[in-house]
Amino acid sequence: MKLPDYVTIIEVGPRDGLQNETQFVPTEKKLAFIRQLWTAGFKEMEVTSFVSPKWVPQMMDSKEVMKQAGNKKGTIVLAPNKKGIDDALSSGAKSIAVFLGVSTSFNKKNINKSTSEAMERLVPEINSLKAKGIFVRACISTAFYCPYEGKIDPQSTLDLCRQFAEAGADELSVADTIGEASPSEAFELFSLLKQQLPSTLLTAHFHDTKKMALANIYASLLAGIDRFDSSTGGLGGCPFAPGASGNVATEDVVYMLHRMGIQTGVNPDLLIEAISMIKPYVSRPFLSGYYINSKIK
Repeated sequence: MKLPDYVTIIEVGPRDGLQNETQFVPTEKKLAFIRQLWTAGFKEMEVTSFVSPKWVPQMMDSKEVMKQAGNKKGTIVLAPNKKGIDDALSSGAKSIAVFLGVSTSFNKKNINKSTSEAMERLVPEINSLKAKGIFVRACISTAFYCPYEGKIDPQSTLDLCRQFAEAGADELSVADTIGEASPSEAFELFSLLKQQLPSTLLTAHFHDTKKMALANIYASLLAGIDRFDSSTGGLGGCPFAPGASGNVATEDVVYMLHRMGIQTGVNPDLLIEAISMIKPYVSRPFLSGYYINSKIK
């Protein structure tokens, strides 16, 4: 299959990347990080989430982040339930991400509901958001593997994706939450989704637990995917998925794509500046290949 000439990178560092940091990152530093990432050339970015600060303390400043940085086109916020959605709307959000795992065990641990119970509650919320003209991004967790159930049947992932599409979701971000997928599994699932949901915007979201994220992205390109989530510096990890490492590093994805002649509109050197800005405030090391080699000049 012919590879795309252009790939859209959705930067998730300010939200998914920082959510698992135990040390609170000062709001003004988050805002500086976000602004630098926009400067680097992104057109879409997850900037914060409207979740309970009891469960995700890092996001306690979501309203202030939206007040200061939420008016740019392409800004996405995560909202897990009706309260979060209402708070996001009152803060001016125009693009809202909801999430649900394919695995019932994961959902029970995360939101104390089965997959079907949670979906029953989400469908009316999605319908309401679409009636208000809101762009809805559905994040599908444990699409490949679950930390509690192991390998997920691709048909189960397709079934949940189809339910979101039928409910009116504009985009599906399909995630390898614990970073266990192989390139053949990535190709199989995304080929299936492209075939069965041809009019739905599909995005791949890979974690780099087993260092297969870049290979999985290449396999997804071959399956026809041209949208990918990534996190500057490889920041991230799911608070509700034991052992999940960070997201694939944006700068590595951009470098690989550019070497392949695929454009992204993102300047990798400006991403390094973003890392330099946020690095003093996070606990994990930055191990991406592009970052390490950019320091050896």
